[in-house]
Amino acid sequence: MWHRPQLLNTLADLLFAAGAAMLLAAAAVWVLRMPLAPIREVVLETPLQHVHPLELEEVLLARVRGNFLSLSLEGVRDALESLPWVRKARVRRVWPDRLVVRLEEHQPAARWGESGQEWVNTYGEVFAASLPESSRAGLPLLKGPPGTAAQLLGRYGEILGELRPLGLKPVAVVLSSRLAMSLHLDNGMVLALGREQSRSPASLRLRRFIEIYPAVVAGREPRPATVDLRYPNGFALYPAGTLPEHRGKE
Repeated sequence: MWHRPQLLNTLADLLFAAGAAMLLAAAAVWVLRMPLAPIREVVLETPLQHVHPLELEEVLLARVRGNFLSLSLEGVRDALESLPWVRKARVRRVWPDRLVVRLEEHQPAARWGESGQEWVNTYGEVFAASLPESSRAGLPLLKGPPGTAAQLLGRYGEILGELRPLGLKPVAVVLSSRLAMSLHLDNGMVLALGREQSRSPASLRLRRFIEIYPAVVAGREPRPATVDLRYPNGFALYPAGTLPEHRGKE
């Protein structure tokens, strides 16, 4: 081997490359471990509506560790998104020592269920958080099986527009475990829509009620407490203290 210069040169090149790689690796580990280029500033790009500043500060103090290069952006993002009011968090580095945070907070569109701590946001997603009593005013109540929040929120928006010309407003949309729907109105009246029917969709039955409401129901005394719209060709009015007959189905 000693009499083959070309082989010796190749071996030397390999040893040099290996040594250089080891030095680079050691330098990288050293840079990551040394307190160089620390994060000196955290900038929040969005104003806070529901997230408490102290709550946000606590998360950032716990998760912003390491220097500019070693900081885990994913770890910071996941910690921020664990806060009750945070829907999405975006975190990015800005050289040389800045961390920029953008938060998307949940915007409550409705109450969900009876717990008083669950809400439906504008995307139809259910989340749990504390909301002051004063901020709950005007939010409709949605109740239904798991996974139906987005459907009920969309249906609420449609019904809200349909009833507006009558001066009526839905305050609750309830879907039973058997997928029978009922509407609770702001005047205390309940509309029992029942389940969807192929020959008589719920939207058609509701539209029929809206068309004749001014002439048949609006001025009626006493006002009916429940309107049973489950019939394919009509509806029944029930005064307070009585309930619609079961009719074998919801």
